[in-house]
Amino acid sequence: MTIRWTHAFADRPAARLGEACAFWTAVTGTRLSAFRGDDGEFVTLLPEGTDPSVKLQGVTGGDGGAHLDLCAEDVREVVALARRLGAGLVADHGDWAVLCSPAGQLFCAVPWQGEAVRPPVVSGSRLDQVCLDIPPSRYDAESAFWAGLTGWEQVAGSRPEFTVLRPPTGFPVRLLLQRLDEERPASAHLDLACADIAAVRVRHEELGAVAVREGAHWTVMRDPAGGTYCLTGRDPETGGLPAGARVG
Repeated sequence: MTIRWTHAFADRPAARLGEACAFWTAVTGTRLSAFRGDDGEFVTLLPEGTDPSVKLQGVTGGDGGAHLDLCAEDVREVVALARRLGAGLVADHGDWAVLCSPAGQLFCAVPWQGEAVRPPVVSGSRLDQVCLDIPPSRYDAESAFWAGLTGWEQVAGSRPEFTVLRPPTGFPVRLLLQRLDEERPASAHLDLACADIAAVRVRHEELGAVAVREGAHWTVMRDPAGGTYCLTGRDPETGGLPAGARVG
């Protein structure tokens, strides 16, 4: 089985989807596709001259979160492998499917549409990572699940609680597996790699985001639709660590 592309999905309250659209198109330098779905809940952020890798979904209940779409030529093969590795099937739409990881994180298997060129760095940052926040009791099993499903290189992160799943060169979105300090339901959020966190933070605040707290090498933010995400001190071109630093 070969995963050919990935999309990062920001899930935001349906009533605030417009606010999310305005913010994330500005942050990523994109425009909106037509809305899709029975209730117009899906929309893709379209970059100029490259292939999309970020989408938004309006959801009901809570502040939303994030999830990953895995794109493949054979969706049924992805579904079958995920099921063998312990995933649950949430909804089968024929040519695409919603699944649930063993720890309870939703993700989708969708058809590859020929995407090959990732979006560029915009104003010093690139949305390039989905971080899975995993309770400690499920971390080892969940890490094994995602590594087995993607087949990506598993790399130790900058801190003991981080593991990186690094996709092939040219993919737009990678996975960071974060072991939480407390037992709570699995969740996910988006991360941006930033050449200068402080400068990117100022721009995001001008667009309506607010800072929540500072980490060792990251800043937790809340977007205008209420969803949290992180600005991380990684090279936005390579996604790797800057010289002399260790970050997740």
